[in-house]
Amino acid sequence: MKASREEFSKQRERFTNYLDLLGQVAEHADRVIPMQNYAKGLLLPIERKSVEPMAARLAPGKVRQMHQSLHHIVAEAAWSDAAMLREVRRLVLPAMTRKHSLAGWIVDDTGFPKKGTHSVGAARQYCGQLGKQENCRVAVSLSLATEQASLPVTYRMYLPEPWAQDPARRKKTGVPKEIRFQTKNEIALSQIRSLVEEEVPRAPVLADAAYGNDHGFRAELEKLKLQYVVGLQSSTTVWPPDMVPLPPKARRATGRPPKLLRRDEKHQPLAVKGLALCLSAADLRRVSWREGTRGTMHSRFAALRVRVAHRDYWRSQPHPEQWLLLEWPKTEKEPTKYWLSNLSASISIRKLVATAKLRWRIERDYEELKQELGLGHFEGRNWRGFHHHATLCIAAYGFLVTERCLFSPAQNSCAGKIPFHLPPVPRQLKARGSARQDRTA
Repeated sequence: MKASREEFSKQRERFTNYLDLLGQVAEHADRVIPMQNYAKGLLLPIERKSVEPMAARLAPGKVRQMHQSLHHIVAEAAWSDAAMLREVRRLVLPAMTRKHSLAGWIVDDTGFPKKGTHSVGAARQYCGQLGKQENCRVAVSLSLATEQASLPVTYRMYLPEPWAQDPARRKKTGVPKEIRFQTKNEIALSQIRSLVEEEVPRAPVLADAAYGNDHGFRAELEKLKLQYVVGLQSSTTVWPPDMVPLPPKARRATGRPPKLLRRDEKHQPLAVKGLALCLSAADLRRVSWREGTRGTMHSRFAALRVRVAHRDYWRSQPHPEQWLLLEWPKTEKEPTKYWLSNLSASISIRKLVATAKLRWRIERDYEELKQELGLGHFEGRNWRGFHHHATLCIAAYGFLVTERCLFSPAQNSCAGKIPFHLPPVPRQLKARGSARQDRTA
């Protein structure tokens, strides 16, 4: 018990130092304590991480004052989310990369079910959390990941076009004037460019097919000289190995010489699914990539050198060769996943698979951010509150990531647990916070 108390004491000291450093970007001295209290509230073992339940637990004798303080810092105070996330990255990334090199920049988006039409960004759209079209809000993020840890370092709401073009709703919910309609892919590219400009250590960009199937998205990554492993839809067309478009037509006696590549009825690219179905069992290799809860994770894969066929009939040279990676589990009749990658031609299939599969880390992050830190629990309707709440959730999560990187569970039994000595909530106090994520304040 004594050793455990010493561990907790040291951890409280590290947590205090961490919050003090974050407080330096609060931009005003009066914001430091409320910001720190909000981060503490997000780490409390309570079911609901909205303002009132946190206030009731942090200061049961002065709930009203604490409620006003927390509400102001998250919904009204004009501090910079970007500056806070940069500071979190500065503090956490060294711990993440102390033993493991940076392995990926992971692009993803996540949805938050939300009833009604008055909360900023709420609209009927695809919600990944529910796996279907539903009324929700969606945010796009970019995470830095090693093989052992990951952390979102940028985060922005996707504002649907009807919202972006509605001055009345924009004004009512405080959408900044500079925010215009952008697709999720455009938001992701702007986040990637910001990390490139800030000279963050580079790693392959990882994204699912919603981003990877966009040729323009991949082209922008190449302009930025970034490597990538991105998902593809099965209908994407490529030129199989050792096959390229037909050369330009022969030069005529007069006029400009033809320069454009050609196809004809017999010489056509294949959809990646069609190419995969031409493979035999001997072309597939059993590859394992990490340890899961049920043992080593493995499946069958094939990696082929192909050329994308996207509008190459308007080009004078074929697209460069790239890796087409496909996963075909033994129990399935056809491949279940496809990836396209511009990683080195000499890379091993094991390394290629491990990089493609690293996207699971962001799923783990969002699971913890939502279930343990209340990422989706903010009940306000405005733009600033939505982003401030998410930023402070990521800041609190960043400390947990740091602790896990510094100590293994065997070395530190309190890693990931912050011991707060808080008074009990008075029996007569009943917080208004709802356990439903679609509750609107």
